[in-house]
Amino acid sequence: MKKYETPLLDELEKGPWPSFVTEIKKAAAKNEMANDELGQLEKSFRQKRGYWKHGGIVGVLGYGSGIIGRYSSLPEEFPHVAHFHTVRINQPSGWFYKTDALREILDVWDKYGSGLTNMHGSTGDMILLGCRTEVLEDIFAEVSSRGWDLGGSGSAMRTPSACIGPARCEWSNINTLDICHEMTMHFQDQLHRPAYPYKFKIKVAGCAVDCVAAIARADCSIIGTWKGKIEIDQDAVKWYAKGGMDIQAEIVELCPTGCISYTDGTLSIDDDNCSRCMHCIAKMTKALKPTGEKGATILIGSKAPIVVGSMMSWVIVPFMKVEPPYDELKDLLERIIEWWDDNAKPRERIGELIEARGMRDFLEAIGVQPQPQQVFEPRRDPFFFWKEEDLKK
Repeated sequence: MKKYETPLLDELEKGPWPSFVTEIKKAAAKNEMANDELGQLEKSFRQKRGYWKHGGIVGVLGYGSGIIGRYSSLPEEFPHVAHFHTVRINQPSGWFYKTDALREILDVWDKYGSGLTNMHGSTGDMILLGCRTEVLEDIFAEVSSRGWDLGGSGSAMRTPSACIGPARCEWSNINTLDICHEMTMHFQDQLHRPAYPYKFKIKVAGCAVDCVAAIARADCSIIGTWKGKIEIDQDAVKWYAKGGMDIQAEIVELCPTGCISYTDGTLSIDDDNCSRCMHCIAKMTKALKPTGEKGATILIGSKAPIVVGSMMSWVIVPFMKVEPPYDELKDLLERIIEWWDDNAKPRERIGELIEARGMRDFLEAIGVQPQPQQVFEPRRDPFFFWKEEDLKK
């Protein structure tokens, strides 16, 4: 096995943080693919250019997604990464693994691939980095025989993901794990067989703290919320103050709607003006907790900056009960996707389409009534438009 000198990559091993270079070197010691990946990466740093090219779609029989084709543009110099395809494995809800299950996957990957992994990709999948085209069917046969499945890739439903929710977090307002599993099962065909204009991501968070970063990264964000008041334990509030918390500065002045006041050691909340952002509860977990009916806020449209720049989600349904079998949620998602699929240009995300066509067209198409919570920003012009039938109502 050729020994590569990596002075530039070595710099990335310095400092207090774990280094991906260290992990590649560990794999390179016993795997030729990982070793050539190390050499090519060093050359990329040295030449200040990338040497990966996309060679089209690769996959396994019956599946159009789950595997991302990757080829080196320097196959003669680095022959063991001439093919370096990525395999996406559908993760369990909340990323809960047993150690023997992880060993099972990694044993398969050591057998057929580079041994390099990414836990996890931005969609949520377990990412297995680097294998040749001729072993893809073998990998799929082995992982599927053990109960695993491929995740989503390409212009398809991407693998739904969720925070750990009620499994570990007392503040989760919904069963994120069950919702994620149900959405994954419901959209199996759309996940494995790309037929959309572009990708569509669903992420489920138990509350507005949003540990899964749904509001910034998902085409559809399902965020747990509640309708009741925030219950206040004034003794616990005093405990926080005694412990050194500046409640005025850290809680009151950071409330986005200004609905909290703190006078003479007593905390008050105007619940009618609370946006359920969870800031105060996350900071004062012993003193505050949500009460009343639990459900989810449904948001649409976030994405990373590719075509027209990054976008954040905005609300389309302020509150929805989400209970098994989640028929109302599934029906809404199907109407949303159908409108997007019928109207989007190739590689146009749903947020971009709504921005181009307008929220009014979108809401009318999916049968959702306009509500104040859907306003993303103030109007930019003084004009408004109506239809003839609007005047007859």
